[in-house]
Amino acid sequence: MRCNAKVEAGRGLAEQFREFIEEARILGVGTGSTVKAALGILHEQGLLDGKVLVASSVATALELARLGYRPIMPGVVSSVDFYFDGADEVDPAGNLLKGRGAAMLGEKILAAMAKLRVYVVDEGKLVERLGSRRPLPVEVVPWALSFVAARLEGMGYRVEYRESKGKDGPVVSDWGGVVLDVYTGPMEDPQAVDRVISSIPGVVATGLFIGLTDHVIVGSSACNYRVLDFTGKP
Repeated sequence: MRCNAKVEAGRGLAEQFREFIEEARILGVGTGSTVKAALGILHEQGLLDGKVLVASSVATALELARLGYRPIMPGVVSSVDFYFDGADEVDPAGNLLKGRGAAMLGEKILAAMAKLRVYVVDEGKLVERLGSRRPLPVEVVPWALSFVAARLEGMGYRVEYRESKGKDGPVVSDWGGVVLDVYTGPMEDPQAVDRVISSIPGVVATGLFIGLTDHVIVGSSACNYRVLDFTGKP
């Protein structure tokens, strides 16, 4: 028997973190297909009833509204009790690479303000080094686009302007930035990469989430899940 690994991760969220979710007053909600699967499970079990739900993106806000909730955006709160999200890559230290949905700025804001952060992923998202399978998304102020791209290329990276499937031209985030996909290759020191790229004038956010992980729930197609705990990190 084979199961949907994303659904298994969502099941793990509902089972292992039920008490935290029930006690939380303000919940932050990430973006992506695994988050959507988890939302469906939490909704069916009534775990979102009566909560203040803070959306990390317009896509998430629309999904929450579809389920019958009234989401708010991050700008009206200064903290959230519990945040759950997905990830595109997870390394053994709990560092994440995110941004496939171009929502990393809103996601990073919520992760930074959250008291507890849990990520739901399928088993294929685990890597030894970030950048092994996916490019690093970088959000850039439109007026600095060519400058930032040239600076990144000068650092030896291949850079692509992420194209939109629904309109001509590059992808523009909910926050008004343009998204570049930066092919770093496997990163030996993702924190250093994040620090250097973030220091380039015009860069708004990178898809590297360093020190923003408490737990990761890994769903498996073998119809089970496991919980990785990063709260004991120094």
